[in-house]
Amino acid sequence: MNTLLECRADHAFTLPGLGITWMLDEFFEVRERFRLVLARSEQIASVMAQVYGKLTGRPGVFMAQGPFASTTGAFGILEAQFAGSPMVVLTDTSCYDGFGMYGVYQTMTGDYGAADVRTVLRTMTKYTGYATEPHEAVYGLQMAFKHAQLPRMGPAALVLKTPIIRREMPDQKRVNLYGSEGYLRHTPARPDAAAVGQLAAMIAQAETPVIVAGQGAQTSRTRELLGALAARTGAAVATSYNGKGVVDETAAYAVGMLGTWGARSANRMLARADLVVVLGASLGADYLRFRDEGLIDPARQRIAQVDVDPRHAGWVYPVELAVTGDAGDVLAMLAAHDLGEARRDARLATIAANNLEHGFGVLPAVLAGPGMLHFADIVRVLDRLLTPQDMLTLDAGNNRIWVTSSLRLRTPGQLVAPGGIGGMGWGLPAAAAARLVHPGRHVICLIGDGGIAMTLSALATCVQERLPITVIVANNQGLGMVRDNMKERRIAVDFSPMDFAAIARGMGCNGVRVDRADMLGDAIAQSRESILRDGDAALPTVIDVAIDPSASHLTVSDY
Repeated sequence: MNTLLECRADHAFTLPGLGITWMLDEFFEVRERFRLVLARSEQIASVMAQVYGKLTGRPGVFMAQGPFASTTGAFGILEAQFAGSPMVVLTDTSCYDGFGMYGVYQTMTGDYGAADVRTVLRTMTKYTGYATEPHEAVYGLQMAFKHAQLPRMGPAALVLKTPIIRREMPDQKRVNLYGSEGYLRHTPARPDAAAVGQLAAMIAQAETPVIVAGQGAQTSRTRELLGALAARTGAAVATSYNGKGVVDETAAYAVGMLGTWGARSANRMLARADLVVVLGASLGADYLRFRDEGLIDPARQRIAQVDVDPRHAGWVYPVELAVTGDAGDVLAMLAAHDLGEARRDARLATIAANNLEHGFGVLPAVLAGPGMLHFADIVRVLDRLLTPQDMLTLDAGNNRIWVTSSLRLRTPGQLVAPGGIGGMGWGLPAAAAARLVHPGRHVICLIGDGGIAMTLSALATCVQERLPITVIVANNQGLGMVRDNMKERRIAVDFSPMDFAAIARGMGCNGVRVDRADMLGDAIAQSRESILRDGDAALPTVIDVAIDPSASHLTVSDY
């Protein structure tokens, strides 16, 4: 417990079992300084820990018994690994004193007849330590925090041999334990000034520079610096999926999110760029239409890449210039250089013409059937109602695609989206964690009926932990995105009807069903008003929205 506090942890998320259960007494003693959040499943606890790390930049702690931390809990761990979120997993081998080699029920020691929690966790973490003595548990936890926080951030794990959890710390004659601070200190690597000067010259010479901003630009400092640089130079800003909302998307320099499920304006603007500046983005094939040569072509475009990890530059495409360093540091250094400001007006005119031609922010003319809404209706309501005080978490499926491709976010940093494995069910526990991190803000979760059914019990956590949020369920009674990609014969994609508003009321929340766009706007406004007025005393609200099952993501996808 002392080591957790030394590592500046103040929250942990858990569904305890076996060895983790044996630790709980120690948390009681520090409950005023350390908040232990009880979830109803390891999946929910792991997502909350991952989002806590994503939003704070400090490791979220996930605690669960070995077989479940490494299976159902893998959901949040994998998201952390793919999305670069700092996270510490604290688990055990789930074995009983002296019986680890006998194939005992639940055992994860790696012996014959058992599974191997260490091997499983090593496939999805930056670091996995294994402690067989109490002093190793202290040092292993210090190392887990160290690895989780260093670039590129991600999940780290400590596996405890279960029987040691009940042991007292013995006096050590050969192994000394030290305070955690000295293990966690580091000085960030600074960008090379000559390389930044070269990048500045490339930007100054470009007629149509496009900055591709990704997850590495999603800090408050970097978002502010990027917006200022783009406004000063007229460079276009397109984002990866993980970078969605990094700048005000109504600004003159914004062109939207890239990819098959992004905005045509972003894709076409990137295609016409003579210089591509990749800022904390991987250039992953998924958001570049799977290496569509019409978007990026090193034979006709100059490419410069800025990343905190030198392994990422030149990973997917060869680059002319690689600058190693934090994106914010590079932007701050660029501010002292001439970046071709004389071309600003011409650059902005090109962006305006591109956005007009490709309808950036213009929703297609679609209608829902009687007594139902279309995804476009949800986008219109969010566009009208979102304020700087709101945060928006997304899930997977058609509802997410309509938002990422069509909703222009005005407040940088207000979007929280699953950018790692991107699995269904993530959005609801993510919203709970967002409210915990930002108690003064109103958190809206947009999620489909398939996704919310997977993590419904997160509502109980919201009630118990006093985390009031607003949940919009886009209920199209099935797996809409899968339906869209099928041929005419449908199988295994349609759900039986569920009334999520009634379920929510049974879990202690407010529940509302709506079938008109004006009703949706009123329901969101009422929920927000009660939450901002009553704070943590307010109840979560679930708004079950009847969505036309024929509404398709293909309407806004850039195929």
